[in-house]
Amino acid sequence: MKYCKDCEPAQEIHAVAYLSVVMGWLDQPFFDLMEMLFKSTAEAISDKISLPFFKLMIALKLGYWTDEPDDKDTWRTKCFWDEAKRRGIKMREFHLGPIRDGFIAEYSPRHGGVKKTIIFDGLPRPGFKESESLKWMDNKGTMKIKFLKEGLPVAPGGVAFTKKHALEIFNSIQKPVITKPNLGSRSRHTMLHINTPLGLIIGFKKAKKLSPLVIIEEELRGDLFRGTLIGGKLAGVVKRDQPAVTGDGVHILSELLEKENERPERNGPIFHKIPVDKEAEIELKRQNITMDDVPEKGKLITFSQKTSRGCGGTTTEVTDIVHPDNKEMLEHVGAFLKDPLVGVDFIIEDVTKSWKEEQHCGIIECNSLPFIDLHHYVMFGKSNNIAGKLWDLIWPETKI
Repeated sequence: MKYCKDCEPAQEIHAVAYLSVVMGWLDQPFFDLMEMLFKSTAEAISDKISLPFFKLMIALKLGYWTDEPDDKDTWRTKCFWDEAKRRGIKMREFHLGPIRDGFIAEYSPRHGGVKKTIIFDGLPRPGFKESESLKWMDNKGTMKIKFLKEGLPVAPGGVAFTKKHALEIFNSIQKPVITKPNLGSRSRHTMLHINTPLGLIIGFKKAKKLSPLVIIEEELRGDLFRGTLIGGKLAGVVKRDQPAVTGDGVHILSELLEKENERPERNGPIFHKIPVDKEAEIELKRQNITMDDVPEKGKLITFSQKTSRGCGGTTTEVTDIVHPDNKEMLEHVGAFLKDPLVGVDFIIEDVTKSWKEEQHCGIIECNSLPFIDLHHYVMFGKSNNIAGKLWDLIWPETKI
């Protein structure tokens, strides 16, 4: 697989990602069936459908189980698996060729009782019946329309299939704008700070590599935050920052970067040093600064448009300082979606102030399979055990 900087922090095969969206439209019944095999299910269903399927694949030597996470598993999987072990829950991961993230979890009460089993894809949800919103919450265009009707804050914009329509949307909204795939997460193939038709076309083509439909919307003002809802309640909020340094009015930018990269946390495997690559050069040029300049005191200099840890981004735990109105707004999302597990990405200038006081804040996307590890592994602040809160919802009796 050819390396793609736009796919950071996790690589995607462009053709596969694009085709999966198209096939999702054409073969939804088939994919619904396959998805059911991996969804959190009642034990009776798993015994009759899922487990026989897994056993057949293993018998045919097409699939296999692993009892421990490996280097290819995400940090989301690892933190959730670690919490399961702490609670006496046995987890195994099913592999079918390149397909992974299908899990079986078993729990036997210490003082006797019936053993419980669930099968799930990525992260579990309680019960077998899934929420209706699971069919559309990851679709940014559909989410935008539904949230707007519900009175939830979203960025003005729309969805385009053609370059012509993309330019029409671009000309109808305030600048700067942002382009991103209609489906997908982790800011893959997203482009910010677009002010010209040429920039719009570049961003449109970039996003089009992963999705037939492209979102074009006004760029909101502020920092990026991830709120995770467990059982409809706000379980945690982290601030996600681009790789950056702050000027002191004395040192040149290269010296500030060198000092920032000396942080022991940036030695991996979670957080990484900030690179000076082509993307960084473009970002510095946009800010009209070079590595030999002395940034004024307090001025933030960014090295990438992305917030991913893989390119030097950081996270800060901020749950305790979130304004009550913002907490209420996020829990409104959970109540509207009626789903027990949701990640909500939103942008706001000051999370300690009400979203109602800001002109350009809002929700940018929802995630049905959120990366809960963002809360576990933070650069600044205390770790928030979201995996534990999710297990509390699934099997309350395992609470430690």
